[in-house]
Amino acid sequence: MEKKRKTRLGMVVSNKMDKTAVVAVETHRRHPLYKKTIKKTVKHKAHDEKNECHLGDKVRIIECRPLSLQKRWRVAEILSRGEVAEVQPREIDETKSQDVTS
Repeated sequence: MEKKRKTRLGMVVSNKMDKTAVVAVETHRRHPLYKKTIKKTVKHKAHDEKNECHLGDKVRIIECRPLSLQKRWRVAEILSRGEVAEVQPREIDETKSQDVTS
């Protein structure tokens, strides 16, 4: 008798650690008294063996045994690639200086 593992869909918000991606999972619940929809975001640290995840990717994570102090999830698959623009710091400084001189 095998137990079914929990799966979640989320977006990668950080991939700066080696073999680890931080995945933000968003859930919507209805408040029991006021009936307003409440959005809750939880960040899970997920194991990414080949460092394939990038910022903005939509991924499916699956529950697994504890891999470290905070990692209890692993990336099962990458559903879609993110469209996050990488901006160099000097590009920001140049645009800021042009705005000031104008």
